[in-house]
Amino acid sequence: MPKNNFSRSFSVRDMAIAGLIAALYAVLGYFANIFGLTFGPFQMRFSEALCVLPFFFPAAVPGLAVGCLVVNLLSPYGALDIIFGTLATLLAAVWTRQTHRKWLAPLPPVICNALMIPAVIALQTTVPFSTAFWSTFVWNAFTIGLGELAACYILGGLLLARLPKITPLKRYFS
Repeated sequence: MPKNNFSRSFSVRDMAIAGLIAALYAVLGYFANIFGLTFGPFQMRFSEALCVLPFFFPAAVPGLAVGCLVVNLLSPYGALDIIFGTLATLLAAVWTRQTHRKWLAPLPPVICNALMIPAVIALQTTVPFSTAFWSTFVWNAFTIGLGELAACYILGGLLLARLPKITPLKRYFS
């Protein structure tokens, strides 16, 4: 399967994959929200593990964006998080799709979320570009980055390693 295959037509199979990924992302995001892990200064969204899927499936790109949009509708940070949180996931998914090494696939969501989401939180909770803004931004970049590292490299790494070995899925990885 060619890595840079955004120009091909989007098949029914692709729509089904995108829909499944969107639904799974939303369910996992809502589940993490029960434990207070979806929003705030420390985020450990289990759903972020799915952000490695564009490495294998082009259809994961829109699926992740839609799933993230659905979860972000609960955000206490309002429209900024709905827009820029979803954009962070979309950019990360497109970037992940462009990676050529498995060990790099979890990195784009870590970087995108560790830079974009802290800015949203700092803008919503402090005076923009004040000293408090920058200290809030740096703290949230650190804590959200750690949560992303755990979700993407540990849980996402398991997906990267195990998905190609699942018998019914093997034909998609040849």
